[in-house]
Amino acid sequence: MRGEFDAVLAPYHDVGMTAIKVASFGHGVNVTLGLPVPRTAPDHGTALDIAGKGVADPSSMREAVAVAVAVARRRSQGVAL
Repeated sequence: MRGEFDAVLAPYHDVGMTAIKVASFGHGVNVTLGLPVPRTAPDHGTALDIAGKGVADPSSMREAVAVAVAVARRRSQGVAL
């Protein structure tokens, strides 16, 4: 499954995120469609158990920000997601 798909379309957040986490935990991005502004989120939760310990992997958050920027740029050029 890894590398075979660009996206997962799911009826509910938890259904889609399960598939994404299995395929690419730490690099997946949740994108909410149909909003007037880009809305993305990393594939992980809040990870309160490691908060403040300096051990969290920021990869998914960085990817979420990059996707949000890319969506915003495309929208500013009049291109749909």
